[in-house]
Amino acid sequence: MRRAIILAGPLVAATAFGIAPAEAGFRSPESLIRNVYAHYGQGSAEHSNGLPHDDETARQFFDPSMYRAWIAPHDAPYDFLVQSPSWRLGAISIAVLRRQFDRTYVTVTFDNEGHTVTLNFILVNGPAGWVISDVESPHDSLRMFLAQFKR
Repeated sequence: MRRAIILAGPLVAATAFGIAPAEAGFRSPESLIRNVYAHYGQGSAEHSNGLPHDDETARQFFDPSMYRAWIAPHDAPYDFLVQSPSWRLGAISIAVLRRQFDRTYVTVTFDNEGHTVTLNFILVNGPAGWVISDVESPHDSLRMFLAQFKR
């Protein structure tokens, strides 16, 4: 009992000072995808910078194996999640392809400036919720893409 009180102390203190701990994961695969693309603003690069490459975002959206790759400095020529250096996204279609144990494979399709983009997200359900394990395009994966352009 005493141990639980000691562990809860910092959490209560952080909350009292307005510091909320970063929560990882989302309640459903669809919610995760909607939240990824919510970072792409009103459909153009001028209104948003895409999904941030900071520590808090990485912990919320990515599993531990992708976390470091996402926050590492890189010189990518385009944003992998929209397959372009700029964007004006159309409606996003989300389809669950397969659920397999703790993994779910989700296809995301949208229009970006007149080009149809289809990505396959590999999502895992951990103790804190759904997070991204990898994203595959027809030619590459997010994991390989970030490794290729790492500084």
